[in-house]
Amino acid sequence: MKKIMTVCLAGLAVLMLTACGGEKGKNLIVTEEEEEKIVNLFSPMEKTKPDADNVARSASDKTIIMAEEKCGVSVGYITYTAEDYQDKTYDEVALDRARNNMDDIYLLNPDVIQALGEEGKLADLSGLSCVENLRDVVKIANTVDGKLVGIPQEVVAYGLFVNKDMFDQYQLELPETPEEFLECCKVFKENGIETPVGANRWWLETFVFAQAFADLYNGGNTEAEIAALNSGESKYSDYMRKGFDFLQELIDCGYVDAKKALVSEAIDGEGEDFLAQKTPIVMAYWGAANTETAYGATDFNMQVIGFPSSQGQMPVVSMTGFGVGADAEHREDAMRVMEVVLSDEALQVYTETNKVISPSKNVEVDCVPALKPLNDRIEENVYVLGSNASMKMEQWGNTCLVVRKLLGGATVEECMEEFDKLQEEALKK
Repeated sequence: MKKIMTVCLAGLAVLMLTACGGEKGKNLIVTEEEEEKIVNLFSPMEKTKPDADNVARSASDKTIIMAEEKCGVSVGYITYTAEDYQDKTYDEVALDRARNNMDDIYLLNPDVIQALGEEGKLADLSGLSCVENLRDVVKIANTVDGKLVGIPQEVVAYGLFVNKDMFDQYQLELPETPEEFLECCKVFKENGIETPVGANRWWLETFVFAQAFADLYNGGNTEAEIAALNSGESKYSDYMRKGFDFLQELIDCGYVDAKKALVSEAIDGEGEDFLAQKTPIVMAYWGAANTETAYGATDFNMQVIGFPSSQGQMPVVSMTGFGVGADAEHREDAMRVMEVVLSDEALQVYTETNKVISPSKNVEVDCVPALKPLNDRIEENVYVLGSNASMKMEQWGNTCLVVRKLLGGATVEECMEEFDKLQEEALKK
């Protein structure tokens, strides 16, 4: 599950959670003054390509430097590398370090925020002045047992990356609903496009989230519906069924190649065909539209839209977050660092450097034209969460696993039974 979470949150797992420079324990600012205050931050340092520039880490470093200068502290990077920890994932190491109170600040994936929040290992950040500027989606996703235990520097949005030229060629409007999406796929298939939707083994759950939770997050009754799920009064399977029925139809009609998707890595599996204009639709995260190694340099008019749902084109949102140890040795100084790093001033720097969605409602992103349709929906507060720490059953990793079962030949009914089992186990904890 921990390995799945690291890959599924690709928006940050590739950008924010792949970091450069520094040795384990090396401070950002070196000083010989023994009395200098130190705040320890546990975060990744790995790079997928050793010689590549890491824009995300550079952006984060800029905000850390701001905090050091304003707070009079030095932030010490305690870093993760696969070489150091061998077969242990970043999430597993983060859990162990936080449970043993080894650091002050942690950069955490959603399921880890949820686990540590439930265990009381993370401090309540709701008293920070920056909280009043946060988007509602950020507070909802990172609140556990009434406490805000995580705050990110960016919000990761997933959407459909579409070849608008191919849609125009066949006089197709960009789809809003599942029915319209299926009709588009039908037209593409009838015109010789073998596989209209390029898919991989990680991100098909985005279709499920969009259809399962469109009404929950946009129907005006979010808190009550989540409470019913957490009490067992409602079943996750009742929400998930429509999304899985939709995926099964995509597979049955040949619009998605289930066998290929089951063994394909994100972007590597379907990216080549999308760039070669052999398939008109893929799914990816916001940052892929900014990255030339992904979809940031296409030879066609690319648009990024939300997934089809009952509420129209629906972005699926997830995020990592900074957490402070509840019993951190330097908790007070760590809180002061977070106050600066998560301030609008620092988030403006981070957002401008990374061109990402800010957690602050006061900081706007100057996004590339392709991302405007997706960004417009988010600015309208239209979205669903792919990870929500206030839900007792973990969302992203579990749904990813169950979707894989469907790709491997399980029936929709068998998948729903799996969700019932997962919910029952979660409610026993």
